[in-house]
Amino acid sequence: MSSSSRLVSIEEASQQSYVGFDGLKWQVHKFGGTSVANAECFLRAARIVEDQLGIADSTGDVSLSSSLGNTNCHLAVVVSAMGGKPKVTDLLLDSVKYAAKRDLASQEECTTLVLRKHDECLGILFQHEPETREKLLGIVQQDLANVSDILKTVSLMKWEAERIRELVSGFGEVWSAQILAALLQKRSNQRANKVKVVSLDALQDLVSDVHHDFVFLDARRVITIDEDEAVQDGAVVWDESFKKLESVFQQAKEELQAKHGSSDETEKMLHFIVTGYVASNTHGVACTLKRDGSDYSAAIMGRLLQANSIQIWTDVDGVLSADPRRVPLAQVLDEVSYNEAMELAFFGAKVIHPKTMQPALMSEPQIPIYIRNTFNASFRGTRIFTRSTSLQNKEKAVCGFTSIENMALINVEGSGMIGVRGILRRIFSSLEAINVNVILISQASSEHSVTFALVESDAKAAKIAIEEEFSTELRNNRITNIDLKAPCSVIAAVGDGMSQQTGVSGRFFSALGDAKINVLAIAQGSSERNISAVVSAEDSARALRAVHAAFRLSHTTIRVAIIGMNELGDSLLKLLQERRTALRYTYEVDLQIVAVLDQGSSSEIVCLEQDVDGGAGSITLESFNNVTCGSEVTHKGDKAIPKPGGISTLLERLFRNECTNHVVFDCTNDEEVGKYHATWLRAGVDVVTANNTGLSGPKEQRNEISKAEKAFGKQSANYLREVTVGGGLPIINTTRTLLHTGDKIRRVDGIFSVSLSYIMFRVSPPADTSRCSEFDQQTIKGHADGNHGISPSTDFQSECSFSQAVKEAIDLGLMEEDPTKDLNNEYTARVLMILSRELGIHHLETDDILGASEKLLGDTSDFLNLTQEIDANVKKRVDEARAKGCVIRQISSVDIATSEVEIRFVEVPDHHIFAVTPPSCECVRFFTHRHMTYPLVVQGPSAGADSTASALLADLLHHSRAKTNARAVSLSKSGTSAALTHMTPL
Repeated sequence: MSSSSRLVSIEEASQQSYVGFDGLKWQVHKFGGTSVANAECFLRAARIVEDQLGIADSTGDVSLSSSLGNTNCHLAVVVSAMGGKPKVTDLLLDSVKYAAKRDLASQEECTTLVLRKHDECLGILFQHEPETREKLLGIVQQDLANVSDILKTVSLMKWEAERIRELVSGFGEVWSAQILAALLQKRSNQRANKVKVVSLDALQDLVSDVHHDFVFLDARRVITIDEDEAVQDGAVVWDESFKKLESVFQQAKEELQAKHGSSDETEKMLHFIVTGYVASNTHGVACTLKRDGSDYSAAIMGRLLQANSIQIWTDVDGVLSADPRRVPLAQVLDEVSYNEAMELAFFGAKVIHPKTMQPALMSEPQIPIYIRNTFNASFRGTRIFTRSTSLQNKEKAVCGFTSIENMALINVEGSGMIGVRGILRRIFSSLEAINVNVILISQASSEHSVTFALVESDAKAAKIAIEEEFSTELRNNRITNIDLKAPCSVIAAVGDGMSQQTGVSGRFFSALGDAKINVLAIAQGSSERNISAVVSAEDSARALRAVHAAFRLSHTTIRVAIIGMNELGDSLLKLLQERRTALRYTYEVDLQIVAVLDQGSSSEIVCLEQDVDGGAGSITLESFNNVTCGSEVTHKGDKAIPKPGGISTLLERLFRNECTNHVVFDCTNDEEVGKYHATWLRAGVDVVTANNTGLSGPKEQRNEISKAEKAFGKQSANYLREVTVGGGLPIINTTRTLLHTGDKIRRVDGIFSVSLSYIMFRVSPPADTSRCSEFDQQTIKGHADGNHGISPSTDFQSECSFSQAVKEAIDLGLMEEDPTKDLNNEYTARVLMILSRELGIHHLETDDILGASEKLLGDTSDFLNLTQEIDANVKKRVDEARAKGCVIRQISSVDIATSEVEIRFVEVPDHHIFAVTPPSCECVRFFTHRHMTYPLVVQGPSAGADSTASALLADLLHHSRAKTNARAVSLSKSGTSAALTHMTPL
């Protein structure tokens, strides 16, 4: 157990052992409106209460946990009015509103619906107890009759008096508490009756011998509010409330004693079922606790009873790290401190109101508050107490992110403000005069400007008030601008762990910058518990997701589109599918495939349905193949479906404003697709391409791509093109590394065509190839097939005809879809075009390189029907080279000094590195200032869909690494291989 876990356990143990009111142990539970919305919910709440007492039946439809329960605890269960649609409290308030309008029909409709909701609920709960049902329904009917009498007065006066609204709206809690009390008492009596019919031997195994009595308590008899001292929500008169509780408790004990009689030796435990929301003022008049009053009632009862814990049962699993509607990957926090919970609650997070925590904070000792889910009762929920998750994990530092929407920003600016006393007083006094609340303030140290955020609906009035206050300064140009920006959002990072930790603000604002979000204003308190930034409303969701992922509260989602479902596209889709889980852990990125285009000319796109909110689904190879075969398939809850529109509509299918990262994988070699690269880059979409036609196309197209790469400075989208030159080999990366480290590249040459590497090796093999294979087999102990991964049946020692070698290359998938592009040097020319641009040679065109290249077969164009004459001509040249101890190879070169780019078929000495480069492999040499005598060589297999797909993914991960902060990994050895495995976080 970690030290933090041990501390939490000690704190919990201390609370569990604490003795409270009347020398007893108490727990407070509060059930909100959604938890008692109907009969089923009431039954669920009853089972939870019983589970907390350790008396829950072994059968039932709800899986519960007694981890926070205590069989020796007395409970106070606070209940809200029935929720659902519509809520009872809303119906009661609406009835007052309609009465003031003298809309009798709507008023009666509201009260009738209230009665119907309770009648249906009672009919189910007390189906076999008609007397109890009629008694409770009679209470509801009588109270509604009283409400109708009150509403007659409202109708006559045409006035919704606040006191009447409070009186009427509080009836819902009174009814709910009585229903739950009766339900629990009924179940307790049934449990007691079971005890009477079993033998003493079986008694211990069947049920506890403790009898539990559930007593309805109208909180208006206990909780007393001093409305005269209250600023807004009421101030509890603690001494008077405590005395009333003592009196009520003593009366309840006496009544139970009289009920059971002194002869009954069964242990009795008394539990209160308390009305939430309602209270009484010091004059004994009914009132309410206003917003979130039921939670506040629970906290008040917790302090009065000196409870071990206050558990708020609602419809969420706990305090979330962000709003799940805007950040789908938000997670439940195990622990949150009181201070963090207050910060989150202020910014509108679905936690609890700040006033609810005050009684728990004021208690001695302080009381932990749990947020738990009625509909997932086995989940522990979030504990709000003195410690925080953000203190236990310094890497995260932040416990959660939240936002305030519909805000406006006012900036007051002018040289006449510098050094002038009273400016801020005048600004905020003018706002106070019109009852405008300021949410955030930011001022430059030069005092030249002050910026503040406020609710958007107050913005225009606030601007007018300030303009009137500073009318003289505006006329004299001492204040130059009073600007209003709306709508805006305030994004806040909250966490005790931020205090005294360096780099938190940097990470926060870097994440916003990487997401291309402009920050309008900044505020941070000296407590370092909150960092707030104002952004445009349209950037709000994207900002929340970006910072949430930056602090490792979730992984970063990257929306992916793939173009070109050829052999490479299939392999890439399969690879992303297989590695998705591992990448989520290691790199904390989720590559979510949301759009797939079969080829550049396709008229429809396969899209991921139900992906708007950033769900966890992703298109798989299986689902894509099923769709293209004419059937729709559901894969793990997400459906891949065809949607009309070709490549021109890809961007709208891929891009979502709330997502910060988008990428297109271009697996084609289609010139039409290459024309869209610049468009995608300007839209902020990263392009990872194996298609070299973009950068080797017309000059205008190349320039557009170059401009798009730099369109937004450091925030520009990435154009990742490593695969366009070296396939799976790091040719471009090696070039850039040499140049960035100050080396001077003089010449680059080598074998750049995979297909011609294979073909020329087959028609002109070097001597002693078999001896090399035998040596490899001995030294690497059988970890290669000796034939370079091509085909075990191929005899590379024996030469073959040119036409046979071409056929083999096509069958092996080493050539372009149109083999002509390989054999007439077009592919190689495009590769050299891209490489020469990396080396600073910009004046050449692909046609210039292609026109000056040497063609092995002259002007032959029909490469699929090669004649015997062509085979004979190639063989003649091979024989002439062999006579000189040489082999024929296609060698391409870029000479930086002369700016010459060549493609030639050269006689290479038999033992030269170009001669022995294995078939289907590339070999590139770098002659540089630091590598003059012996060039730097990059050699290896560049062909194969799997190898190229891996290179595409590696290119993306390499550029994403700085943002994702990959976790540490370790090497794990098995009997045959070594692999990277994840290290478990400490």
